[in-house]
Amino acid sequence: MIIALRVGKNSAAVKKGAPNKNTARSDAIKKVKVNHNQAEKLLPALETFLKAREVKLGDLKKIVVASRGGSFTSLRIGVITANALAYALKIPVVAEEKTVRKNKKFGRYSIVEPDYDREPNIGAPKSVLF
Repeated sequence: MIIALRVGKNSAAVKKGAPNKNTARSDAIKKVKVNHNQAEKLLPALETFLKAREVKLGDLKKIVVASRGGSFTSLRIGVITANALAYALKIPVVAEEKTVRKNKKFGRYSIVEPDYDREPNIGAPKSVLF
């Protein structure tokens, strides 16, 4: 089975199969509201998704992940989760979007890098605080 992960600021989605513009939206999808708790909600959503289909992690053949668009944190969490799972399961991971940047290869493994569209805004500048 191939799964696709997309993590946003307020929601996370796990989908069966790679995105394909020739097919209608899949009904095999698990969406959860995360409300800025992406790291805590993504893996339980994936576990629920796989259990409902009686699929084990070892049955996964490939992971597709959204690697651009969205907030800095949500992209980072989605990409890191996909890379870590793919590494642990020894399966390929690829970016959902076709970008100029290619997946990096390290020996037998590949990783996806997030493609941030702006600098992270993770707090007020120190000059504002004092």
